Amino acid sequence: MIPVIAFNSVDEALPLCKALADGGLPAAEVTFRTACAEECIRKIHEEMPEMLLGAGTVLTTEQADRAMAAGASFIVAPGYDPAVVQHVLDKGGLAMPGTASAGEMQQAMNQGCEVLKFFPAEANGGVGMLKNIGAALKSAKWMCTGGVNAKNVNDYLGYDQIIAVGGTWMCKSDVIKAGDWDKITAMSKEAVDTMLGLELGHIGINTENEEEAIATANLLGNLLNKRVNVGNSSVFVGNKEFEIMKSKGRGKNGHIAIKCNDVDRAIYHLARRGVQFRHGQHGHQ
Repeated sequence: MIPVIAFNSVDEALPLCKALADGGLPAAEVTFRTACAEECIRKIHEEMPEMLLGAGTVLTTEQADRAMAAGASFIVAPGYDPAVVQHVLDKGGLAMPGTASAGEMQQAMNQGCEVLKFFPAEANGGVGMLKNIGAALKSAKWMCTGGVNAKNVNDYLGYDQIIAVGGTWMCKSDVIKAGDWDKITAMSKEAVDTMLGLELGHIGINTENEEEAIATANLLGNLLNKRVNVGNSSVFVGNKEFEIMKSKGRGKNGHIAIKCNDVDRAIYHLARRGVQFRHGQHGHQ
């Protein structure tokens, strides 16, 4: 998720971005709709180089030059201007022009754009429209903005050709004006939690052998009035709330399985919280 920000003053730049990063969103698209945008980008780039920083609402080649010189790593526009796109590409920048039709998308891709902005997303048919277009443009990758919010964000991110979404619901303008950075952090955490969808999958219990596993599963099944389903390496109880291993599986006594909406995103965000992973041992269902 990319927070889209229109700064009112340079003084807001660092505390806002720190609040976003503390909430799990070390990224920002700073729009060129305000006079202080360029200086905000420069300040953030210099003081917080870990931020994924882009410039939005870039309408001219002159604005693109200023944004890239200030430290923006990607350039976003509301529409598709081939001249501006080519200028950014020639300078070695990443251009994300706003597109709303298959024709615009195809032209931008042929010009060399790796990621396209779909804007305004909801007004132009939302994720359903992109699924139709994506069936033909299979290499297209989109960042969607315009109408994306906490209620529909996972509809967008659940489609594999959409690599990012942008929005303001985690950094509302009135909260920025009030300087309530703690609330920005809380809203960012809530947005990340919504995106990840972390919840308990099941509890795994180790046993010595198949006989013990079945006996343990039957005990739980009778206790909870749940059905028992015997599998190859384990026995599930109920709607897979419990997995009784037929041998010593992972963990000293067992394991706790956590479900999420996207494994790679979950790994990234949990790693930022200090969680260490044994790579190659996660799976997708």
